[in-house]
Amino acid sequence: MQIERLVQMVFYIVNHGHVTAKQLSRHFHVSTRTIYRDINTLTIAGIPILSAKGTGGGISLMDGYTIDKSLLSKEEQQSLFQGLQILQATKYPNAEMAMNKIGAVFRNAFESKWLDVDFSYWGSEETEKIKISDLQLAILTKHVITFFYFNSELKQSERTVEPLRLVFKSHAWYIVGYCRRKEELRIFRLSRIKHLQILPDIFERELPPDYSLTSECKVECHIPHLKLKFSPKIAHRLFDEFQEDQVCLCEDGNYYVSVPFALNNWTFHYLLSFGKYVEILEPEEARTRFKELATEIVNIYT
Repeated sequence: MQIERLVQMVFYIVNHGHVTAKQLSRHFHVSTRTIYRDINTLTIAGIPILSAKGTGGGISLMDGYTIDKSLLSKEEQQSLFQGLQILQATKYPNAEMAMNKIGAVFRNAFESKWLDVDFSYWGSEETEKIKISDLQLAILTKHVITFFYFNSELKQSERTVEPLRLVFKSHAWYIVGYCRRKEELRIFRLSRIKHLQILPDIFERELPPDYSLTSECKVECHIPHLKLKFSPKIAHRLFDEFQEDQVCLCEDGNYYVSVPFALNNWTFHYLLSFGKYVEILEPEEARTRFKELATEIVNIYT
């Protein structure tokens, strides 16, 4: 609709300061002739748009044309804008439009664009990204979802879930919901969810007000601490993948890591990615299983 495009155009010009008709044409997917007609309409409506032809020319708004921003401090304005950037990274609907509007309101607060947020992993395809907007819709409208889920043992199961909350914790997204198969609240990591579908079924369940993701993880995850020795040749990975207080450089030149890991296939396959540069010191059960897996790999090539 033209009225919506006109409003968006004002916010876009205020946010960018100085634009060209071609730039607006590409952004709004209309001809430059339509852009000039829109500018004329805005001018008649009293919006102080300046247009200059020739080299260095372009379209801008009269200096000082911003909405009052006295209600929020500069730090609060920056926090608000950064939050919108995070939403934009999750493919949250209309986040970019909201950023343009907020940028127009608090123009001077965002002159230094130092933050860029992208939750997708390196090399990921666009089609592989989790559709956050679909999950938002399911949670807010209380629609049941169904999907195939791969657990830490890479076993696949089909789940029907009443989604109650979307959580970002420790570098990953999770769904907290009531699993109808298990008949209890469960946590599902989004990267292990495939073929997500929103069903027409409506549920009424609410997440208990005292629910805590942290406390639930502590209750469910009674896992041992692995003591690991890493060669300095793999040191570049350690501080990317472990917390600083878990890593210790000793006098022998090796790095020692103590970290809680469940003794399952995922853990052992992850440790195998370090190749010959890792040794499990404790517990003995983990050493034995790791040796068996390494032997199985060697046997393939003998």
